[in-house]
Order: sequence, then C-alpha cells, then structure tokens
Amino acid sequence: MVSASQLMQAILGPGSDERDAGQLLAEAQTVGADPLIHAAVTRALGIDVVMRRAASFLGFAFFDVISDTGDPMSPARPELLADIRVVRVRTIDRLVTYAAPGFFGLLTLHLAALGDPTLFRRVCIVPHAAMKQYLARAASDMLITQARQNLTRHWPRAVAQLELGKAVRLGFAIALLLVVAGLLALPFIDAAWPILVWMPVMLVPTLVRLAALLVPERAAPPDVVPDEQPFDMPIYSVLGPLRDEAEMIDQLCAALNQLDYPAHRLDIIFVVEERSPETIAAVTRKLNNPRFCLLEVPHALPLTKPKALDFALPFCRGEFVVVFDAEDRPEPDQLRRVLRHFRRAPNLHCIQARLVIANGRKGVFPALFAGEYAGLFSVFLPALAHWGVVMPLGGTSNHFRLSSLRAIGGWDAYNVTEDADLGVRLARRRLACGTSTAVTWEDAPETLPGWVGQRARWMKGWMQTFLVHNRHPRALLADLGWRRLLAFEIIVASMVLGPLLHTGFLAICLFQMAFGGIGLPRIGLWALSCVVVMALGYGVAIATAIVGLRRTGQGALIPAQLLLPFYWLLIAWATLRALRDLAFRPFHWIKTRHSPVAASAPQPALPALERTVRP
Repeated sequence: MVSASQLMQAILGPGSDERDAGQLLAEAQTVGADPLIHAAVTRALGIDVVMRRAASFLGFAFFDVISDTGDPMSPARPELLADIRVVRVRTIDRLVTYAAPGFFGLLTLHLAALGDPTLFRRVCIVPHAAMKQYLARAASDMLITQARQNLTRHWPRAVAQLELGKAVRLGFAIALLLVVAGLLALPFIDAAWPILVWMPVMLVPTLVRLAALLVPERAAPPDVVPDEQPFDMPIYSVLGPLRDEAEMIDQLCAALNQLDYPAHRLDIIFVVEERSPETIAAVTRKLNNPRFCLLEVPHALPLTKPKALDFALPFCRGEFVVVFDAEDRPEPDQLRRVLRHFRRAPNLHCIQARLVIANGRKGVFPALFAGEYAGLFSVFLPALAHWGVVMPLGGTSNHFRLSSLRAIGGWDAYNVTEDADLGVRLARRRLACGTSTAVTWEDAPETLPGWVGQRARWMKGWMQTFLVHNRHPRALLADLGWRRLLAFEIIVASMVLGPLLHTGFLAICLFQMAFGGIGLPRIGLWALSCVVVMALGYGVAIATAIVGLRRTGQGALIPAQLLLPFYWLLIAWATLRALRDLAFRPFHWIKTRHSPVAASAPQPALPALERTVRP
C-alpha cells in the first residue's frame, strides 16, 4: 500500500525526500488545498507534470486529453457537469474509464486497484481541465440548446428572441425618430403650453444625473469579519469569454495569475468560440496552470458573448462568479474585497466593480471615453445603487452569487448588452445590487471605426433592453413598482434619446447661424427653456466626468472633457447606426478588437469606497 508521503515524493521528483513531502502535505492541509494543486502551484511543476508523475508512480496510464471514437456519453442534467470526475468513454474497441481524482482520490483508486488489478488497465488518469473539455464536447448539443432557451423558461414574456419581431423593431425605429423630431419641433410652436410637456422630458434625465452628482462618496464601513483564511474562502469562478483574442491571452493570464486569492479556490474558465482556433491554441498552452480550463463553444447562432457565458455557466463550481473580458486587468485584491463586501451585505446578489480606462492619455477618444467611464462607474452607478433603483451593469467585472444568477436564468443570449439587461432582471426579482471601488483596468478604442462599432452595439443593446422589458408594461410595473419603473424608463430612454436630441438641436442652431432659416425662439419662455436645457445638459455631463475623474485619480484628463458636446455628435451617429442594426440585424454582435499593452498602466491609489443597493 502506497502512503501519502511516498506519493508526494514521487510527484516532487528526483532529489526530494520524506521531509520535503511531509512539509508540502502539511502546508496543503493548513490552507485546505488538494496536495496535487498545492504542489503544482508552489513548486511550479504544472498540473500535467504532477498528474503524470502521480499516475506513473501508482501504475495507471495518463492522458492529457480524453479521446472518444464512438458516440459521446452526455449527462442528462447540465447542472451536474461541474462535479463530474469520472466518465466511461469508448476508445477504439473498448470502454475506458477516465478519472480526474484529487490526491487522496488517487490513493483510494490505487487501493481499489490492488484488490482488482484489472483497474490498472481499465482506468486512465486525466487532468480536471481535460475532463471539463470532454464534458463540454459530449454535452455540446444540450448546452447550446440550454444557452439559447433556458432564459425563456424563467422569463417567457421578456426575452429578446421572442419579443423582438420585425414589426416591433421597425415600429420602434419609426417611433423613436418621430419622438426626436417632435421634441425638436416643439420650441418653434407659438403656443406656450407645450413647454409643460417639453421641459420635463428634456430636463428630468439631467436632473437625475445632477442628483447622482450630489450623492456624497462615503468610505466603506469597517469589516465585520476578519481577513479570510485560505481554508475559509469559498471557491470563486471566473469566466473569460473570448473570440479572436489570441494576442490578448498572455496579458489576460498574467492578470489572472496576479489575483490575490488561493489558487485551489479559483475556478478560471476560458470560454472560447470554436471558430477561433488561434485563441484556442493560445489558451491550450496555458492549461498547465491548475486554475485554468478551456471550454470550446460550438459554432451556433447567435454569435454573442452572453450565449457563450450561458454555455459555460453549468461548469462553474464557485459560490461566486465574475466575468472578465480579454483586455481586463483587475486589481490583485479585487476578489477578496468583493468577497468581504458580500459578507458585510448578505442582501446583495451582484456587485459591480469599478472599470477605469488606462489609456486615457493616448488621444482625444480615449480621454473622453475615460471621462465617460469615470462618470458612469464612479458617480452614476454608485448613486443608483444607493437609491435602490434599476442599475444597468457594466459588461465586465460583475460579481454574482452563483445561485442567484442561475435562479434568474443567466444571461439573455440574444441581447448584445447582456449586462444592462441582467441589471433589469435582477431588479425585477428584487435582488439587490451594489458597487465596489475595486478597480478593473481596461483600454478604450483608439480609432474612430473601433469606437463607433463598440458604441453602436451598446446602443442597440440598450434599445433591445428597453423594448423587451416594456413589451408587457403591467408585468414590468408589478415587478418593479412605480419608483423603480420610472427610474428604468428615464435612465434607458435618455441613453438613446439624449445624443439624438443634442445633435438635432445643435444642427438647428448651426443652420440658423449660417442661413438665418427657420429661426430659433428669440424671446420669452421658449428661449429661456432652450438655454436652461442646454446649459444644464452640458454642465451636468461635464461636471459628472470631472468628479468621476477626480475619484479615479485621473485629473490630468479633465481639460479634454470640454469636448464632450462634439463627442455626443459621434454618439448620435453610433445611435443611428444602432437603430439601423436593430431593424435589420438585431442580434448581430459587433466585435471590438483589442491589443495588448506593453506594460500595465500605473494604478492610482483609490479609496476603498463601496455602495449598496438597499433592498
């Protein structure tokens, strides 16, 4: 019978002795880690080397992949996939049992084989990542079907796939343009009574943002729990959806390796589209890290990020799960800080980390984008969380309780801003959200085509979200209540209407100055109303960006924010493009191209400020 010390000596390789093995086993027990993972990480051996040595010492065959030559055996229930460690697969002319056991599971298996020597021939050892890859292939049809249809089971009257028929989309596009034209035309009516309609519509979104600006930033309350010990910390799943991102893999893996979280408690899943072979190859080269695994998403419509996330969701093992994109560089302590936040606020089901633009000094676009992000993630979203209203989430660094995310059905595979849509669904189920100042660094697009494509997708997704949830207004009111419903309508509608109204009004002003045409309101209430709307709109937007940049330590970018009115012109162009896409290709995903940075951007010291949505 093989002892634990003997097996560990074999894993550590030549030159190790019983003392080394005993020390490593004691360390693993102290932190609550599987000795296989602890050895792979602390001795930089790699999980393949560790598993191969263990299998060879115990007399079992080792494979780094599972190959099947017959029909794959798919589990009947996708929610069981995360915990499967043993499968029987037909390989060539016989059934082979592939197992991905832990350290003590290997010892138990070896003891069983001593009683039944045929197990040495019938059982092959594989890494856990290889087991997940096989299960994803074997269950691919079931997983794709669930990814596309599972949300419908939870929300039969609020999914983009069913609610966004062609008539609805075309009707919305026409109605939106008519509303914009009507609001722009009202100031040229001689009567004063339309002001009673016009002023609230034009001013309320600005007043909401002004109120958000006045919400003070408060320090987080002291921790009610001590710093977590490794054996007390829950498993944290990390999803990294990727498509055509081969160049970003080294940077992303480096950022994830720097996370200050016990390696044996990290469950990092790269979710890569099958039609991205270079990205798959780049990730495969990283799978020697025991924290990483790869899932390949079969080529199937819709070709969206949320469909890939839904495909991977059954494989998550954590109590919590977070999404990071290819270009993300989260602060190393982000998971620990968010975990403490969850424990301080057990009513929270989602926490949005703060996204900060790292390349703001590289041009006008990045500088304006940085100001916009600073205003959104450092000012506006924390205020929405403080008020307890609908909070449109950012597309990355969303931390969820896994049970809550599964309970609402996951993401809408057909919504191209699945983040904002998910924020509405959480609010409709009265699941509270919060924000954290734990930072994730990102890079803004530096070219106009890249920026317009990304912004058009965002705008189309907000339109989708607005339409889907308003298709059945009584149900929406019943779920949200009047206060949250009004907040949702104001926030999302203003995101779409604001740039178009700004551009239309500016165009009228320029036409008047150039040609003296139709004439602007010159005196009286209409003239005063127009001045107030423009002054407040510009002033609050610029002030929000300035306050946000101060909170993120990016004060050097403040002068560029004076160009916001011109930036809004480009947003209007992206909005019109989004409107066209919504009408004719509603579920098309416009891919944003990313490039790795030479070195991580300097990270300013940020105060640990966090806000919570009150239930």
